[in-house]
Amino acid sequence: MNSNAKHTPIRRTLKQLALGLGLTALASHAAMAETLIIGYQGMMNPWKAAIADKALEAATGLDIEWRRFDSGAKVITAMASGDVDIAIAGSSPIAAAISRGVDIELVWILENINEAEALVVRDGSGISAPQDLKGKTLGVPFVSTTHFHTLFALEQFGLSEQDVKVINMQPNAISAAWTRGDIDAAFIWDPALGEIKKSGQVLISSGELGRWGKATFDGVVVSKAFGDSHPEVVAKLVEVMANADAEYRANKGSLNADSEMVKKIAQMTGGDPQTVPGVLALYEFPTLDEQLGCVWLGCGEEGGAARALRFTSEFLKAQGKIPGLKEKYSDFVNPSYAEMALKQS
Repeated sequence: MNSNAKHTPIRRTLKQLALGLGLTALASHAAMAETLIIGYQGMMNPWKAAIADKALEAATGLDIEWRRFDSGAKVITAMASGDVDIAIAGSSPIAAAISRGVDIELVWILENINEAEALVVRDGSGISAPQDLKGKTLGVPFVSTTHFHTLFALEQFGLSEQDVKVINMQPNAISAAWTRGDIDAAFIWDPALGEIKKSGQVLISSGELGRWGKATFDGVVVSKAFGDSHPEVVAKLVEVMANADAEYRANKGSLNADSEMVKKIAQMTGGDPQTVPGVLALYEFPTLDEQLGCVWLGCGEEGGAARALRFTSEFLKAQGKIPGLKEKYSDFVNPSYAEMALKQS
């Protein structure tokens, strides 16, 4: 689907929404509506199977336009321009957007990235230790979680962007450049990560860097105006995501390339079904209860999500990537939709 196409975000008739959701509380918000537009990316997670199943359409009765983007920076740009109602992005582009004044709020942790993103170095590149990156070329999508971790890793290694040629490249471009031999290293996620691992070695993962104090996650953000106008829709979205994660956790040990969930995730991401179970195992998918605790959405400014957004923003500001910081990042973390979903479940 064309991610650049202009489209009026959700506007559906009051009667259709009320009947589709069975929720009279939507009556004051849902006048004259058309289509809900959701921007997503190609990382592998249980949510992709729910998209393939049209689970959210069934839960809400809405028409949904799914737009796939190559990076969090691109989907956030679309959201900032009003082209997307709800978006999936990494903690780095979310933090950058909030710090730049985009009026969004984080409502769900799609996944703790953990070991699912990694810095891979090419076989034969002469890189066997971090200091060997000096003078080399590294591809990474800018303003992504991997870009944040690239800069953080270089800082820990005593290197800078003057020492390493860091190039802004989207996942598909990284795979192509790797095949041509144009880059020596890349920090990326699957399915590109799986491809470059075939002729490279992991130097360090996001999980390791997270344990050094700078965790990253993929999250769901909504425009504040949309969330205020359609809280029940957002709560239903959270419920569908939580159910997909619960199904994965219940069947994790028995999943294989022939499993329906695995085939649907491969279909939605363009990945190999044989690799999907292994990739999913690299992530951590928090439960609804865990989402609402202090580790993630709960506990205000001391909550894990607010702290991660602040740490990421502080680092991006130090790198000159954003102009300034927000006073409170908890103002942009909203657990109320997860609380609604928990009551409904």
